[in-house]
Amino acid sequence: MTTAAPERMPSLFLSHGAPTLAEDPVWPGELARWGAGLPRPTAILMVSAHWEEAPLALGATTTVPLVYDFWGFPEHYYGVRYAAPGAPGLAEKVRKLLRGPGTPVQDLPERGLDHGAYVPLREMYPDADVPVLQMSLPTLDPQKLMEIGRKLAPLRDEGVLIVGSGHFTHNLRAINPDNHVPAVLAEFDDWGRRTLAAGDVDALLDFAHKAPGARYAHPREEHFVPLAVTLGTAADELRTQRSVIDGTWLGLSKRSVQFG
Repeated sequence: MTTAAPERMPSLFLSHGAPTLAEDPVWPGELARWGAGLPRPTAILMVSAHWEEAPLALGATTTVPLVYDFWGFPEHYYGVRYAAPGAPGLAEKVRKLLRGPGTPVQDLPERGLDHGAYVPLREMYPDADVPVLQMSLPTLDPQKLMEIGRKLAPLRDEGVLIVGSGHFTHNLRAINPDNHVPAVLAEFDDWGRRTLAAGDVDALLDFAHKAPGARYAHPREEHFVPLAVTLGTAADELRTQRSVIDGTWLGLSKRSVQFG
């Protein structure tokens, strides 16, 4: 009896929201439908805006804890659980693909999933039955992150879902409970939508200089640059991209994109 080869997986960039995302009336359903519509992954590789570590690091591969990397929230958010299995086999494949001159890889087995990973995964894969590995951002340089994504791209043919998790706009000072969107954030989001549709990778990688209102939309780059990893994994499929989720949440763009 032969086992069917894994289906080639799409590559994703998603806006992950805050721990309070689970209480939004719309967004959890959008993520749930997205997860349900994807091929079944053999494992998930998460690259979150909330883990910067150099050299590049791989997190827990056996018991995978959660990292409650936020402050001032009601107590019940610190009791959330997501007991996904670890992915030691995936970790070994990532090491083999990435290790080389200038690309050291370290293991941090105590490091669990931060909210940029587990918050969206709880909605997309609520049974927590897909092995998950989180990888750090070793740099905020989009060019270097895209090269890392290119090296990881073969994992997609092994059924691995690679997810860059950030936020399409991320200025916490612009958060508005009435979901009012400042014009400058709307302009950045529209620029991003059009630039993705055009497949203009050079402009996306140089968003800090090319996008209108880039410094306001992203006072710091960490929530946009996970997109560069996704672009690297999808370099041959840029024209297939589509925004699966758009709209805004508390005034910030929740645009989330699928390639393939």
